[in-house]
Amino acid sequence: METLEAAGDGAVIVDTRSDGDRERDGVVPGSVHVPRSVLEWRLAPTSTWRNTHVDAERRVIVMCAEGYSSSLAAATLVDLGLDAGDVVGGFDAWRAAGLPVIPRPPNDAGERPGTGPPA
Repeated sequence: METLEAAGDGAVIVDTRSDGDRERDGVVPGSVHVPRSVLEWRLAPTSTWRNTHVDAERRVIVMCAEGYSSSLAAATLVDLGLDAGDVVGGFDAWRAAGLPVIPRPPNDAGERPGTGPPA
């Protein structure tokens, strides 16, 4: 899948799914969880609330559950000046293709949504 190759070339996969979905279905290794509700705050290059684990110079590939909201999120990130795209078919397509999935790592109790490190 193109996303796996892009990640190997330095792109970061941003998972916008809910904690419940991530707990139930697992996560993509190395992905960064940024809920859709705080995506712009956490990824905008000039935001003081940026996720420091996501370099604004890297390509961002947004992943949701089925690939619908991620396409809108990626378009928003492009408008903010980022090099962004999304996973067609979302996490469901990733998993159906037999690509790597791991259990969701535990959350840090003091962590604000969208500020954590890669899985």
